[in-house]
Amino acid sequence: MNILFVCSKNKWRSRTAETIFQSDQRHKIRSAGTENDARIRITEKLVNWADLIFVMEKRHKERLEDKYGLLMGQKQVIVLDIQDEYKYMDTELIETLRTSVSTYLDK
Repeated sequence: MNILFVCSKNKWRSRTAETIFQSDQRHKIRSAGTENDARIRITEKLVNWADLIFVMEKRHKERLEDKYGLLMGQKQVIVLDIQDEYKYMDTELIETLRTSVSTYLDK
């Protein structure tokens, strides 16, 4: 399964998720950000690629829906409700991500 993690700037939250889940051989993992100055910016190609999209906040889902409209209607999007209060590879962030995402990855 192709899994995409999305936050604002793709520097801390979604990038951490990509790092910790990329070793799972059952899935292909990528990450991107919704902001213009994101490290890797979300594109239509990435949205098309993804079978499952995890967004850190509801506003990220709304931005994707605004930008990619009908395409997003075909995607399963999970809002994780992880606020922008962590740095890259923060131990609490890693634990929160593992707890929030594991049930979806184990299906």
